[in-house]
Formats: sequence, C-alpha cells, structure tokens
Amino acid sequence: MSVTLIAAVVALVLGHLAQPLAASVRHYGWYSDWLRWIDSRLPEDSFWRGRWGLALALVPPLLAVTLFQLALDEPLIGLGGLLFGIIVLFYAWGPRDLDQDVEALASARDLASRREAAARFWPEGGTPALDGGSLVEAVFRNALRRWFGVLFWFLLLGPVGALGYRLVALAAEGEASRQLPGETLGGARTLLALLDWPVAQLMTLALALVGNFDTVLGAWRESGGARFSVDNRFLGAVARASVKCELAEEAADYVGESGVASTTAVALATSEAPELRDAMSLVWRSLLVWLAILALFVIAGFVA
Repeated sequence: MSVTLIAAVVALVLGHLAQPLAASVRHYGWYSDWLRWIDSRLPEDSFWRGRWGLALALVPPLLAVTLFQLALDEPLIGLGGLLFGIIVLFYAWGPRDLDQDVEALASARDLASRREAAARFWPEGGTPALDGGSLVEAVFRNALRRWFGVLFWFLLLGPVGALGYRLVALAAEGEASRQLPGETLGGARTLLALLDWPVAQLMTLALALVGNFDTVLGAWRESGGARFSVDNRFLGAVARASVKCELAEEAADYVGESGVASTTAVALATSEAPELRDAMSLVWRSLLVWLAILALFVIAGFVA
C-alpha cells in the first residue's frame, strides 16, 4: 500500500479520534510571531509589502520541511518519511474539528449561541450569516479549508504541500492575517483562492458522485464552474443545490402513496438544522470517495 495513502488514513483517524491531542498541538502562534518579526524589520518600500510578499515568510519553513522530507524518504525503507508525513498532515489538518463545530451550531438553542457557533465558520473578523443556505456554504467552505485543501496538496506534494496550504490559509484568513500589510494580505488571499480552485473542482466531482449528478452539474454550470474564476463561488452554489436535493429526497421517502406527508416527514422538516446534518453527511461521503479513488490509484500503481 502506498505510503501516501497510509499517512493520509492514519492522520485522518488520529484527527477524528484523538481530538484533545489535536487541540493541544495545532497551535500557530509561532507563525504569527514570524510574520510580525518580518513586518517590523523590512522597510515600507520592500518586496514584503507588495502583492506577493508572503513568499518571504513561506520560503524558510517550507524549505526546512522539504529538506526533512527528502532526507527521510529512503532511510528505514521509507518509515521515517511515513512518520514525518503523518505528523505534518496531522498538524496541518483542521485546526478545529469540523464535526464538533457543526454539531455545536446545529444544537444551538438561542440566537446568541447560534451566532457564536456560526462565527467559527467565518474568517477572522467576518460577520456570520445565520440563514440555512449561508450555513450550508460555510460548512463546505470549511471542509475545503480544514480537510480537502490540506489533503489535496499533501497528496500532490507531500508534507510540504500540506503545511504550505495551511500557512497560506492562516495568512489569508486566520489570526496571522492581522500581521500582514494590506497589499500583502490581498496577495495571500489571491494565492489561497488559486490553491483552492482545483480542490473545489474535485469536491464538486465527488458531490456529483455521492449525490444527484444532474443537480450538481446544473448548479456548477450556472454558477460559472466551467470557467476559471478565483472566487470559487461555484462550490457554494453546488453545496446549496445538493443539500436542497437531499432534503427533498428524504422528505419524499416519507410521503405515503396517497401523497399525504407522514408524521415522520413532518418531524424531518421541523428537526433542528436538517440542512447542516445533510451538509455534513455529504462532506463525509465526498471524503470517502476521495480516499477510495486514491486507493484505486495505489492499486493501479499511479501513486507511490
């Protein structure tokens, strides 16, 4: 079995089952300190304050990870590289647990607690929207940033890809974004959107496979998914359409032959945040599709 697949599965299982461990190690204060140090040392007219100035902050940590990645690739039949990959992927995953955050949002009893729970799905300083469609989009956007983006770049580039994606995301939308000059922050957000684009496309494909293909394809086309656009808005449109279709199908399953909704159908329609439940279900099914396809690539010999 591929080292890549083993590292991905082990890191995913650890992240889900060892949540206290994950919460204790996934801290990025050092990165904010690093950005603050650079900002305080470089003058106003330096490359750092330009659109792609973030590269100055990314190169040193990613170079160090690359050197470790290369050095550990061969020793002990690759076991060193496997362990290093698991550690880096586990560190870059999340950092918050998506399941727990969705559950907290779905079970919020009042407006204040619902707004507090929803704030965890929005970028630093963002104002959360509490309508069902916006929350569905937020779940998928966070799935991309917390899970799929890290996994995709890990599969493509190894540990340096996973950590690189996480550092760019933190600089664009996390606490570290406060340390960046305006032009540098704009460049970081553009870079994050570029890194997200292929991931969002593959998430859409997975949604088409686990949900209603025609619904997903139609929403993808109507929202501009067929053309390159760094805003990646098509993922939100596809997410809304998929969840709406799922809810409609579930309700239809409980409608009797007479066409009258049963008690179960009414209970489903009035249950707490059914759109969040279905959104999280679709996210998990999409992740399983990714892992199944990766396993097929391993069997076919396309992944080392």
